[in-house]
Amino acid sequence: MATTRRQFLGSLAAASVTPTAGTRPNIIVIMADDMGFSDTGCFGSEARTPNLDRLAAEGVRFTHFYNSARCCPSRASLITGLYAHQAGVGHMIRTSKYPAYQGYLNDRCATFAEVLNPAGYRTLMVGKWHVGEDRPHWPRDRGFQRYFGLISGASNYFRLEPGRKMALDDQPYALPSEGFYMTDAFSRQASEWITEYGGKPEPYFLYLAYTAPHWPLHALPDDIARYRGKYMKGWDILRHERHERQIGLGVVERRWPLTPRDKLVPAWSGMAGKDSEDLRMAIYAAQIDRMDQGIGRVLDAVRKTGKEENTLVLFLADNGACAEENLRSEKPGVPPGPTSSFTSYGRRWANLSNTPFRLYKHWVHEGGISTPLIARWPRGIRNPNRLIHQPGHEIDIMATVIDLAGAKYPSSRNGVPLTPLAGLSLRPVLEDRPGAGHSWLFWEHEGNCAVRHGPWKAVNRYPNRWELYNIEGDRTEMKDRAAGEQRRLNEMISRHAAWSRKVGVVPWDQYQAQPS
Repeated sequence: MATTRRQFLGSLAAASVTPTAGTRPNIIVIMADDMGFSDTGCFGSEARTPNLDRLAAEGVRFTHFYNSARCCPSRASLITGLYAHQAGVGHMIRTSKYPAYQGYLNDRCATFAEVLNPAGYRTLMVGKWHVGEDRPHWPRDRGFQRYFGLISGASNYFRLEPGRKMALDDQPYALPSEGFYMTDAFSRQASEWITEYGGKPEPYFLYLAYTAPHWPLHALPDDIARYRGKYMKGWDILRHERHERQIGLGVVERRWPLTPRDKLVPAWSGMAGKDSEDLRMAIYAAQIDRMDQGIGRVLDAVRKTGKEENTLVLFLADNGACAEENLRSEKPGVPPGPTSSFTSYGRRWANLSNTPFRLYKHWVHEGGISTPLIARWPRGIRNPNRLIHQPGHEIDIMATVIDLAGAKYPSSRNGVPLTPLAGLSLRPVLEDRPGAGHSWLFWEHEGNCAVRHGPWKAVNRYPNRWELYNIEGDRTEMKDRAAGEQRRLNEMISRHAAWSRKVGVVPWDQYQAQPS
């Protein structure tokens, strides 16, 4: 895809100069929770995301970047540079007898903080942890010098529910009695720490992990009002509009057809309760909008430290849009939005969020594992406002951070040998130089399996048969090539089996059969 014909958000900025040794960048990694591939303006959305759009215009966008299909595995993979099974979080935080599924980070991996602390970085984390519920598996136990956030999984945005845990550094945190909104609390703390540590001579690393826009649908009234009525067009028209914007932006190709509406989603034209559906998507968009506002606050704090030029900001999502129909607290007369509600936007709108792909979070078709990745680093990125179509994976973020920080990945932690990094540094492509890239990439989550090799992707929706797609010409996975490419498919399945043995994958039925 030629990006010169599709200039995005203004004129092309001047090429940057790669920093010399000794000018190591500050690094901020921002992760959204349960956000679809097309949910930001710079990837096709109608929702307002000016701060992320500005990052894209001043940096680069990766169009073939991948996550691990679900929150816990993705977070484990991101912060260790390993496949999630190698880090001990092959599924969720359920304790298991299987080493690859122990439910918290194991002692054979190192986190961002554990690698960067010896290199002289201040290491900060704000937001959702979800890779270890109990001590000694909290962020401070894994090297982060400062922490504020949600230890457990998604929660009410206005108050802490029973069973959920928040912490400030290594102590439980009690929420204020009023005026709390999770997204704002994370943005505020991140901004305060950037202001505090950004003025010090040593560089800092910040991992900012939002819960937005994960359900429940909770947003502030002014943000909801901004979108009310904008979704009365319905998901059918809006999917086509997003797809056209994506083609114009260059993030997808016209030769990849828009996938048909999910078979379980009705046509909008025949829907009853359209006003209620509009409200659901308005709240979801408001959650993204509020996150973007918070990111703007973080970027303002960076600018005020005077170190914006040498600060790398990365933004990505932990999985594709979520199709879960979470209706457990819906009550007659209680609409989604306030603290008394607890619901999701469901498959109907998730199908819009993942435009133009198939399936969702949990599965490893493109809709489950494709993430927008935005990178901005004024001093280090050459030829900004461009698209990078080389495949990459969140395992590459750790390798990139180590490379840019001048750090060294240790051979052991507390005397225990570490698993070698699985990722590759993205520095060459950031600097507009040829990068080797991955020959093979692999996925497994709840029995759903995939492997990508060059333009080819084999994928299995558990417990079905394997499918084969040429992603270069058919990234929306519409034409299964398995029948005519059986030898190629068999090789890819064999490679996946070898990888599964290496990282400790357990057959899904066997994992499920173990006692709780």
